Amino acid sequence: MNTTQTTTSVIPAIGRVLLAAIFVISGFGKLAAPAGTIGYIESAGLPFATVAFAIAVAVELGGGILLAIGYKTRIVAAVLAAFSIVTALAFHSAIGDQNQFINLMKNFAMAGGLLQVVAFGAGAYSIDQRGSRSASRRAA
Repeated sequence: MNTTQTTTSVIPAIGRVLLAAIFVISGFGKLAAPAGTIGYIESAGLPFATVAFAIAVAVELGGGILLAIGYKTRIVAAVLAAFSIVTALAFHSAIGDQNQFINLMKNFAMAGGLLQVVAFGAGAYSIDQRGSRSASRRAA
C-alpha cells in the first residue's frame, strides 16, 4: 500500500470493530447475568469478585466502544490487550482441557491484534484521526 491508501483505508476500522465486538458482547453478557459472572470470578479464587465484575464490565463495554469508534485508540487497545492476557491466565490456565487451551490462545490472539492497533494506531476512520487532522489544519 502506498501512503494514501494507508491513510484512507477502511481496513483498520473494520479490524477495530471486529476486535471490539467480542468485548462489547461479553460486557453486555456480564451485565445480563451478574450473579453468574461474580460466581465464576469467585470460583477462580480471585478476591473482591464484585469489584472485579465492575472493572470487567467497564473495561469490556467502555474499552470495546472506544476501540470501535477509534477514540484514544492506542491507550484503549493497550488496556484491552493487558486485560486479555490477565483474564487468559486467570481463567483459562488449565491447558490440559482443550476448551480452556483454545480460550487461552484466543485471548492471546486478541492481545496480538490489539498490540497491532497499539503499534499502528486507529487508522483513517476514527475519532483519533479526525482530531489529528483538525489539529494539523489549525497548525497550518
